Amino acid sequence: MRLWLSESERRPDPEPVRADARKALLAGTIGWLVALGFALAFSGALADGGLGWFVSAAAVGVALGLVGLVVVQVRRRRDRPGPDRPPAR
Repeated sequence: MRLWLSESERRPDPEPVRADARKALLAGTIGWLVALGFALAFSGALADGGLGWFVSAAAVGVALGLVGLVVVQVRRRRDRPGPDRPPAR
């Protein structure tokens, strides 16, 4: 097995794949929201077991997911081709 190829032996790089990060962020945010619901439902038992921080961790997960959704949406709107801008390749 060789670790280095000369330029003449290399194949061209593939085109980047367009992915929709909103779906992944939405799935993760929903997961954190479900975890927050369970953590709030069992907050007494979690606090008794020394795991009261689960509630705040799930709340932070939901908040970061929402921030991520906003950032992705702003970037999509910014990168959207308009009448004065050609479409991206």
